[in-house]
Amino acid sequence: MLPFKLVYSDGYYLPIGSHVFPAEKYQRIRDWLLANNVVDASDFLEPQPASDEDILLVHTPEYVHKLKTGTLSAGEELALEVPFSPELVYAFWLAAGGSILAAQHALTDRVCVNLGGGFHHAFPDHGEGFCMIHDVAVAIRRLQRGGKIRTAMTVDCDVHQGNGTAAIFGARRAPGHPLPSVGGSTVPTHGVPRQNANAADVFTISLHQHNNYPLSKPPSSIDVDLPDGIGDNDYLAWLDNALSSGFRQCEPDLLCYIAGADPYKHDQLGGLSLTIEGLKKRDELVFRVARARNVPVMVTYAGGYAQNVEDTVTIHSNTVIAAQEVFSA
Repeated sequence: MLPFKLVYSDGYYLPIGSHVFPAEKYQRIRDWLLANNVVDASDFLEPQPASDEDILLVHTPEYVHKLKTGTLSAGEELALEVPFSPELVYAFWLAAGGSILAAQHALTDRVCVNLGGGFHHAFPDHGEGFCMIHDVAVAIRRLQRGGKIRTAMTVDCDVHQGNGTAAIFGARRAPGHPLPSVGGSTVPTHGVPRQNANAADVFTISLHQHNNYPLSKPPSSIDVDLPDGIGDNDYLAWLDNALSSGFRQCEPDLLCYIAGADPYKHDQLGGLSLTIEGLKKRDELVFRVARARNVPVMVTYAGGYAQNVEDTVTIHSNTVIAAQEVFSA
């Protein structure tokens, strides 16, 4: 039995047909964890869909109405890059409910993993890049509304910048120098510290490939725009520095970790060169930093498009193992 809970539902399956997004990965992660005796059935929590009231804490009434009535324009559907259906709307509401549940349990158990979610390209008034609803933002606003937390930090390690996150929580560029590299690395970067206009509310960190989607990258509190082909050691150095810088500027009540599997070297939509082992070290680093500061962690999975879907399943499953190792010690 794990010392924390996992949030999962068969309803996480996205009804999108043949697609680069492996909609079956959620169930396969659950099955892998059970088959390898990492978890047992009692470790799982079943979420309920978020309420419309919860969704409206982040998204505009006009956009929510379009989703609920199936009246998106052709351009709005095209921007989603997944085929629209009422069943898909339900799956995204469910993912948001899962992230709310995971955030609530993280506050009591120190960590909780939602085996879905992390849809960081969703904006208040539209969806983009496979993301219809921003479940992480909904979870943060729900806990803030209920007085459970005051501040939060998002740490986004998907290979793609969290443009929806940055747009929702707002940030402005502050004067500063590129983040220093641990160990004297000379890897070039465009990363600069950026002070969040709402730093007392939500502080956003995004570590992503510079030459990748989205083309327009609204400023996070800290963006680290990584060069193509970066590997394990330099990636971990940049992440360590971003976390150190972030915690100097913010004392969050909750850390929302978006643990994308797509920095992997064999990912179809990424151009970084991390190994499976390096990605597990990434997870361990985030968890160790949070534990040392006594900050609870809610985890969501975001993207992962490996040529071999089993690699994506292993990477996401390793996130649970990393949390177990760090928080059981």
